[in-house]
Amino acid sequence: MEKIFARPAGLQKNINGYCPGCLHSQIGKMIMTVLEEFDLLERAVMVDGVGCAASNRNYIDIDSVNSPHGRPCAVASALKRCSPESVVVTYQGDGDLASIGLAETMMAANRGDNISVFFINNANYGMTGGQMAPTTLMGMKTSTTPYGRNAEEHGYPMHMCEVLNTLTAPSYLARVTLIDPAHIRKAKEAVRQAIQHQLDGKGFSMVEFVSNCPTNWGVTPLESLNYIKEKMLPEFPLGEFRNK
Repeated sequence: MEKIFARPAGLQKNINGYCPGCLHSQIGKMIMTVLEEFDLLERAVMVDGVGCAASNRNYIDIDSVNSPHGRPCAVASALKRCSPESVVVTYQGDGDLASIGLAETMMAANRGDNISVFFINNANYGMTGGQMAPTTLMGMKTSTTPYGRNAEEHGYPMHMCEVLNTLTAPSYLARVTLIDPAHIRKAKEAVRQAIQHQLDGKGFSMVEFVSNCPTNWGVTPLESLNYIKEKMLPEFPLGEFRNK
């Protein structure tokens, strides 16, 4: 029988430890699939942030570096400069990229560093207890906003694609989600675009995944997908923001 679907070669054959229903596993698998399709597994280096994203290195079978919290873009920029033949990607959560790592993200994007950034936005600090993140929605309850996020005390959600789109240098910026097969196909194409822009030497690219966190949201996996559709996507509209 012809095999038409298989585990990507860039994924190890072990049990995934992400929470049930979490889309981190699907995102990591998608990135490895695209790297395999481009025949880049031997050239690829993934820089992980801290938090749930850091667990990704337990499942991938390519070269990887675990950076200090918030510093993946800085580490990736250095790796790319030292080894320009490598395909360097980062895998980061919202707290890592948009909070403690905001300066590193902005500077890498403003320089147009030739790296590909994959940003998982699940509106909270997932691994450390579900605290408010830069992307937490208005009114959303977290362990540090038990009465819901309010503008006077906490400010407003950060929209990273829109923020980076104000800069001149970025080459590719897109926001996607994985709530159904149609969106999964579009997300994979965005990942391909981000990698292709790096291969073409066009500079900084980022794909933001509007994702879920069933555990800290206190909902079932299916309910979390509905929450993305009904609550997250109106705040974080999907699409390409930049494609040079």
